[in-house]
Amino acid sequence: MKEQLQAGFVTTQADCYPSRVHAMPEMLARQDPVVYSDWTTVSPLTRAQTESYVRDGFLVLPHLLTPDEIVCLQREMGGVRTETEGIDPELLIREPGSGALRSIFKVHEVSRIFARLASDRRLAGIARFLLGDDVYIHQSRLNFKPAFRGKEFYWHSDFETWHVEDGMPRMRALSMSIVLTPNRSYNGPLMLIPGSHQKYIACVGETPDNHYVQSLKKQEYGVPDDDSLRALAEAGGIETPLGPVGTVILFDCNTMHGSNSNITPFPRSNFFVVYNALSNRLVAPFGGKRPRPDFLAKRGSPYALPIYEGDIA
Repeated sequence: MKEQLQAGFVTTQADCYPSRVHAMPEMLARQDPVVYSDWTTVSPLTRAQTESYVRDGFLVLPHLLTPDEIVCLQREMGGVRTETEGIDPELLIREPGSGALRSIFKVHEVSRIFARLASDRRLAGIARFLLGDDVYIHQSRLNFKPAFRGKEFYWHSDFETWHVEDGMPRMRALSMSIVLTPNRSYNGPLMLIPGSHQKYIACVGETPDNHYVQSLKKQEYGVPDDDSLRALAEAGGIETPLGPVGTVILFDCNTMHGSNSNITPFPRSNFFVVYNALSNRLVAPFGGKRPRPDFLAKRGSPYALPIYEGDIA
């Protein structure tokens, strides 16, 4: 047990997934379900899709959006990217060195179109089924990997950071990446290690204060060690989900993933949204540091995300 300061009160909260506290890395077994709902014939995924998600820790849905919706989202992405004057500069993350725009955070509050997409039943309904609860948006962003100079995202488990630096108690969250430019095998696409969600890599190194400022450009803490990565990859392999523009890639919060740099002339962009179960709302960070800003981790008393149906275009 460890004492946690939350909302002005000291509470006792068991840390089921300690990390960045020991001198040597550890590979711990997952203690939480992957899917929190029982599958039925009215579930938003097929039985085969649900079983695949449980086994691999991710799922690829290539034809969830209509062509008109894809055009609408691409147009909105371009507008948000070029008209950043009214956006809080803290939400704009740039590439180290080149200064090229890397990410725009909290985009569901910047754009009505992306807010509508995040609340769409085809996305949020799947999240609610897999997490077995009402959901809220923990984080959202547009990611840009520019042509020629787009930097890599090193291997990591999102949950390790969300647990240590944000105070997410359990593995009851997931991410969805909506592909908005052609996702090619050579322009730095998302890579995932199947089955890695069943193991938690406890990393080494005490988290510095305000670590997020540097980690959004290049992460150095919460990075798994080479031996653990090798063991995960040897057991599960590495997959690079490819699909047409509009493909939705959803993956468990603990699935090990990353992407290479992009030295090709073809940029890669995606809308990224994280759904957390309402019952899994954040407590004080388990790493003992000050919580990261709200644009990285929604705190307080989040409301259940409303679910909408119909064409978003």
